[in-house]
Amino acid sequence: MRRTRRHVPAPIVQDRRMNEWFDLLDQQAGMVSIAQLRTFGVGDAEILAQVDGGRWSGFVRSVYATFTGPPPRPSMIAGALLYGGPAAALSHRTAAEEWGLVPVGPPPVHLTVPYRSSAISQHGRIVVHRSRAHRHIVTRTVPPRTSMADTAIDLAVECDDAITARTTLVGLLTGGRVRPLEVELRLTERPPRRYRRALLGAVSMVRHGVHSALEEAYLVRVEQAHGLPAGRRQTPLSVDGQTLWEDVTYDEAGYTLTVRLDGRTHLRGGVAFRDRHRDNAAELLGRSRLVFGWREVDGDPCGVAREVGLVLRRLGWDGRQGPQTGCAVCGS
Repeated sequence: MRRTRRHVPAPIVQDRRMNEWFDLLDQQAGMVSIAQLRTFGVGDAEILAQVDGGRWSGFVRSVYATFTGPPPRPSMIAGALLYGGPAAALSHRTAAEEWGLVPVGPPPVHLTVPYRSSAISQHGRIVVHRSRAHRHIVTRTVPPRTSMADTAIDLAVECDDAITARTTLVGLLTGGRVRPLEVELRLTERPPRRYRRALLGAVSMVRHGVHSALEEAYLVRVEQAHGLPAGRRQTPLSVDGQTLWEDVTYDEAGYTLTVRLDGRTHLRGGVAFRDRHRDNAAELLGRSRLVFGWREVDGDPCGVAREVGLVLRRLGWDGRQGPQTGCAVCGS
C-alpha cells in the first residue's frame, strides 16, 4: 500500500487527519470498516469512488481493503476481526496457527463471537463460530484469540469422528505446548458438544505416558484392540550415564520386549545416533526389539499385533487375551 494523496479520501485530507488515518491502516494491515470510515467523515460516494477507481476493494460486507489484489494473511485476520465486531476472537484452526500448534494454512479465517452476535460466515474468507462461554475462553493477545487449551479442544471437536478427535488432541497435547491438566479442566468446565469421552481419554493417555499420536494409535488400535498384554510407556534406559526413553516395554508383564515407534520420515544426525545407541544397548542386554512407523500402525494394525504377539509367545506369553476393545479391521 503506497502512501500517496490519491489513496486518501478527500474528507481526511481536508480535515488534516492523514497521520491518524495512516496509523489506523498500519494497525489494521490496510483494512478498514465502514463504521471507522464514518468517523473520518467518509461517505458512501467517496467509498464507491475509491473502489471504482481501482484503489480499494471490498473484503466482506462493511469491510474494505485500502488496496487491491489478494489480501495477505495479516490483512485477512484484521479484516475478519473488523467484520466480527469488537468481541470477536480468532479461534479453531486460525488460533492454532497463531499459537504455533499447527502450520499456517490457507483461508478462511476462523472467528468465535458471542452467541447472540449477528455475524455470519462469509464464503471462502471467514468462518464464524458462536460460544455462550465467549468471555471465559478468549485471551488478551494481539490479535485476540481463544486460549491454547480451548483452541486444542475446538480443533478436536471439529473432527469427523471420535477416533480422529482423540488422535488430534493427543497430537496437540504431546507437542509440548498444550498442558493436559488445563485441557482436562476445560473439558470439565465447558463440556464439548461431542466427543467428550474420547477427549478425556486422550488426556488420560498423555498423563499416563503416551508421548505422541503414534503411541496413541499403537495403544488403542494394536494393544487394546487385539487384547495384547499392557506395555509400559516411556521406560527409562540408562546408556553410558545418559537416560534414554523406550516407547513401549513389556517387562512389567514378564516379557523382555521393546517396541519402538518412529513417526518421522527423515532422521536428523543426532536423533539417528541416539536411536543406534539404544539399539546397541538393547542388543547387549539381550532384549527383543520391534520397530514400527505410521505406515504399519495406521495401515496394518492387525499385522503389527500379530508380529508383537509372535515375539511375546516366543518369550513365554500363553496367548491369553487381556481386556479387549475389539478391532474394527479384523473383528478380533
